[in-house]
Amino acid sequence: MKNLFSVEFASELDDKNPLKSFRDKFYYPEHNLSPILYFSGNSLGLQPKTVQSLLLEQSQIWAKNGAKGYFSDWVNFHKQLTADFLPIVGAKDGEIMLMNALTVNLHLLLISFYQPTNQRHKIIIEEDAFPSDQYAIASQLKLHGYDPKTSLIKLKPQPHEKCLKTDDIINTIEAHGESVATVMLGGVNYYTGQKYNMREIARISNEVGAYVGFDLAHAAGNVELNLHGWNVDFAAWCNYKYLNSGPGAPSGIFIHNKHSEWNGPRLAGWWGNSMDSRFSMDSKFDPIKGAEGWSISNSSIFSMAPIKASLDIYNQIGMDNFIIGSRELTGYLEELIHLILPEIEIITPKSPEERGCQLSMIIQNGKEVQKYLEFNNVVCDWREPDVIRIAPNPLYNTYSEIYQLVSLLKNYDNL
Repeated sequence: MKNLFSVEFASELDDKNPLKSFRDKFYYPEHNLSPILYFSGNSLGLQPKTVQSLLLEQSQIWAKNGAKGYFSDWVNFHKQLTADFLPIVGAKDGEIMLMNALTVNLHLLLISFYQPTNQRHKIIIEEDAFPSDQYAIASQLKLHGYDPKTSLIKLKPQPHEKCLKTDDIINTIEAHGESVATVMLGGVNYYTGQKYNMREIARISNEVGAYVGFDLAHAAGNVELNLHGWNVDFAAWCNYKYLNSGPGAPSGIFIHNKHSEWNGPRLAGWWGNSMDSRFSMDSKFDPIKGAEGWSISNSSIFSMAPIKASLDIYNQIGMDNFIIGSRELTGYLEELIHLILPEIEIITPKSPEERGCQLSMIIQNGKEVQKYLEFNNVVCDWREPDVIRIAPNPLYNTYSEIYQLVSLLKNYDNL
């Protein structure tokens, strides 16, 4: 039987990896002329090598054409990108738009998809949702005159457990039933790495008559999504994590086509106005059908250009192959941790259906371990109160790097 924890076995896996050539499409950081072990793609993905040429191309268009560039190249720039997102998030034509930043988009979406009444005014989220989501939702409740103490329902794991059970989520939605206006969870929890059963959550939310949406910051480009098929009302995600589009890259939104002729509340801007009348400068808002109708301002071209570089790579791989590679790479890390370092607790669900690239680990003296890893050129992160997050990305991480990471942990004196 082969020794799983060996340089030779890891190298053999790398040689057989069908995605191995894609690492060469990214710049890989170094420190003091030494390569680092980069396991932080769940925070900021690496830069595709074509980004700089794409930015230069747009810069040259600006230099050559000035304002004429708007009509020759930029007014529909986003349309070059939105079609490529359809297989990544499981959407149909007209359901995707790129704009703003993630939390800004959550606010814009909640203006539409949180419509409280005296009977329906509650929002359901997970207790350990990313703080920005919690701030946004609490402020939306207050905006409508509701108290988060009574109108915000936070889902909590069972005692002595770290992750939520799907049955508990469903039971909570059903228990509050007719008082729930909106259910909004993270698709993948940033802290535990748990992928929620979005299909079932959407189904039960639809049954009780609530809008349902997801923050897909840790899900888009990482796990299988079928937003249209699951009948999700809305979603938003950032593009700088798994989608490798650079710090502050514009966010994406999804709005189901059943809302394409929306007559409800929304915050309007001229970029959401129909192209047929956008430049007539009429004071009457004539919204584009579908997700584009929620856009506010013209596209940020220099921020959007890197998205194309990443989408070109995803198009070559396909989400199915990405997910297969992710499961094998993350599974190897999990296997080595259990084999070599059983004292480490992995809180991310074991089932590949319930996670993506990330493993969240509780380690004795965790902060000191994090500093030790950082000193040894490992990039991962610490999340309070007790988790180190490691995210092996099949686009650019290798099995040999995972072997090196586990070797470093094994050699730490006080683990």
